[in-house]
Amino acid sequence: MNPFSSGTRLRDMIRAIRASKTAAEERAVVRKECAAIRAAISDNDHDYRHRNLAKLMFIHMLGYPTHFGQMECLKLIASPGFPEKRIGYLGLMLLLDERQEVLMLVTNSIKQDLNHTNQYIVGLALCALGNIGSAEMARDLAPEVERLLKFRDPNIRKKAALCSIRIIKKVPDLAENFIHAAASLLSEKHHGVLITGVQLCIDLCKISTEALEHFRKKCTDGLVKLMRDLANSPYAPEYDVSGITDPFLQIRLLRLLRSLGKDDADASDTMNDILAQVATKTESNKNAGNAILYECVAAIMSVEDNGGLRVLAINILGRFLSNRDNNIRYVALNMLMKALAVDSQAVQRHRTTILECVKDSDPSIRKRAVELVYLLVNESNVKPMTKELIEYLEASDPEFRGDLTAKICSIVEKFSPEKIWYIDQMLKVLSEAGNDVKDEAWHSLIVVITNASDLHGYAVRSLYRAVQAAGEQETLVRVAIWCIGEYGDMLVNNAGRLDIEEPLTVTESDAVDVVETSFKSHSFDLTTRAMCLIALLKLSSRFPSCSQRINDIIVQYKGSFVLELQQRAIEFNSIIGRHQNIRPSLVERMPVLDEATHSGRKAGSVPAVVSTSQGVSVNLPNGVAKPSAAPLVDLLDLSSDDVPAPSSSGGDFLQDLLGVDLVPMSSQSGTNQAQMSGTNVLLDLLSIGTPPANSSPSTIQVSPSNVDTKSPVDLLDRLSSPSAPLVQVSTTAGSSPMLDLLNGFPSSSPIAVTEGNGPAYPSIVAFESSSLKLTFNFSKKPENPQTTLIEASFTNKSGEVLTNFIFQAAVPKFLQLHLDPASGNMLPANSSGSIMQKLKLTNSQHGKKSLVMRIRIAYKVNNKDVLEEGQVNNFPRDL
Repeated sequence: MNPFSSGTRLRDMIRAIRASKTAAEERAVVRKECAAIRAAISDNDHDYRHRNLAKLMFIHMLGYPTHFGQMECLKLIASPGFPEKRIGYLGLMLLLDERQEVLMLVTNSIKQDLNHTNQYIVGLALCALGNIGSAEMARDLAPEVERLLKFRDPNIRKKAALCSIRIIKKVPDLAENFIHAAASLLSEKHHGVLITGVQLCIDLCKISTEALEHFRKKCTDGLVKLMRDLANSPYAPEYDVSGITDPFLQIRLLRLLRSLGKDDADASDTMNDILAQVATKTESNKNAGNAILYECVAAIMSVEDNGGLRVLAINILGRFLSNRDNNIRYVALNMLMKALAVDSQAVQRHRTTILECVKDSDPSIRKRAVELVYLLVNESNVKPMTKELIEYLEASDPEFRGDLTAKICSIVEKFSPEKIWYIDQMLKVLSEAGNDVKDEAWHSLIVVITNASDLHGYAVRSLYRAVQAAGEQETLVRVAIWCIGEYGDMLVNNAGRLDIEEPLTVTESDAVDVVETSFKSHSFDLTTRAMCLIALLKLSSRFPSCSQRINDIIVQYKGSFVLELQQRAIEFNSIIGRHQNIRPSLVERMPVLDEATHSGRKAGSVPAVVSTSQGVSVNLPNGVAKPSAAPLVDLLDLSSDDVPAPSSSGGDFLQDLLGVDLVPMSSQSGTNQAQMSGTNVLLDLLSIGTPPANSSPSTIQVSPSNVDTKSPVDLLDRLSSPSAPLVQVSTTAGSSPMLDLLNGFPSSSPIAVTEGNGPAYPSIVAFESSSLKLTFNFSKKPENPQTTLIEASFTNKSGEVLTNFIFQAAVPKFLQLHLDPASGNMLPANSSGSIMQKLKLTNSQHGKKSLVMRIRIAYKVNNKDVLEEGQVNNFPRDL
């Protein structure tokens, strides 16, 4: 016989495939066998059709295509004999699925077989329908299946029940047809039929409210009695598993009772006794008993409130946590997380056992236990729980430290009873696993320290001690360097010392040593080293005796190959050597960061805001907390349709507010990548810091694309950004331009308002209030009609002198705005003087859209902050 003819036996083909030494040999065997089967199909070979289909099923399981044999399945199903039908139905279930269109052709054959006199053929049809039945088949064959639920043979009833589950899932509308038949199955004596009947009832309850109510009224008592009989039944060898009578049926019954008792007090009262009996009498030293106990606990947690039962259930879960089987402990932790919402006090009693699970060798259990501990923590137990977690942090595996530190930091931040405790715990975490702490955690620590004015000295001294002991933890070093730069004088002078502190003597040189050591460490990244440079600059002002030493350290990096360090070194060296008069104001302490705003931004619930609002000074003194801020969009909320809607990027609004010269012209194409984070930094620069009385603010020129908001320091101080060079922050009238800090790079020259030869435009009163009047005078150059030169004149109509005068303007995207420095910052009373400021407006939609502008003017009257806003819509149309 040809070894690859259609008459080859299945075992011979399997033997040939197994004998193949390479994948290519196997493919060759399969290819030849498939060719022989195709030939037999073409010849309509009746004798070996069943054998060919059996071989096709084996080839299919090896992963080769067998679609050409699908019709052979249908032919075998249509055969009258049981052996052929068995192979045909097996092939149907294996080679086809419910998405195949060929399946429509077999519906009639299945219907005939469901009505066959041979119960084994009926069973084959039920198996096929239950496995691959589609919605259309379910609708057509549901009456036959419903009839078979009352068939004389229990095996057919069992298969019909399983098939009914498939039908109601495919066509939920048919569920009501099976309610009474399913209820009748619950009185069966045969456990196989009982299990399938109970499962059918469970699925009916999920799909149909009518079925749920029917079973509650008619079947609850019977189910409780059945469960009691099983729990108290004597030894039955045919159903016994590890000394427990049919645990599979008990588990199904408990699941059905859980569905019936949920949100129904009467059904819950009926089943309370049996649940208590199962929970107390089931043995927990066998796996089958633990499975029943788990389902019993799940049922107790789902039924209506019964405090005693729930305590009993949670105690069972507590016992599970002491089990040596990891699977049992894992499911217990999962169930305890759900139980927290029901009875947190009962779960709290097992806190110690849960904490032990955090130290488990299994990573899945550790992770789940940490999540449960996080949910267990509240204001009353946060201190002992945090202590336990930090102690374990010392011995935890490196790969687990990231999750553990994140949870500890979140717990400390969320439930901290006092700021000093928060600072202490965060320092412990940073000292033990600082390299695993996320940026958000140490950002939050700095925000808390800035808000705790009475703890500045304590914090900087604690950080100094921590760095001496754990100087390899980079995150700890960053926080310490930042605090030493801000509060270095308090470290040296022992200012704000608390009674609980031990005496600490630190000289100015010691403080500089810490920063220098960190700066020169090659294990730290650019961010840390840039922060060290900034701290050195600040210490040069706080420690005049060390100023020359600090300058020598900075000078060493003027030739650094790292461009960021080189640029900062050059800039800071210039500040220290050539600009002693402005250095103290440049390195003043950071203003206090608003904790609520920081928390909201971290959670993504608070948008970026401008640091000024009506009635609030735009020049808050450093160290004073900012009041609530108005959104930047308020300044840009123009009524014109030309104004772009607020978007997720604040960069464009910021450019409109501050002028287009945020970056040099050669790099303006890159400003489109400015992130929303740049908004707060630059607006804070606008609103913080009081200039000298004889000064006037000038244009701020900072590149938003270079702003880094990863550090909370960046939110208020441009100097602390490790990713952006020091640029103009504020200049004063009569002083050299700020870019002189860069050793002679000239700033852009002011714009002159020249009349040229163009037409004359009438002046307009752009804004007028009871105390202020703003007038715009216009001019244009004929060769550049898109650009309008504006000379703004501010006069004071009131009888009081206006000081700290600041003018801001915002325009839509189609306009570009440049503001020159104002001529002063003080307005004499009674219109006896004026402040002049020149603006340059470029209209990219000239001739299509008119000019429009939103303005904001801030000043002080008798040391009281005033903020006035307005909109300029009366520009001449031909501008």
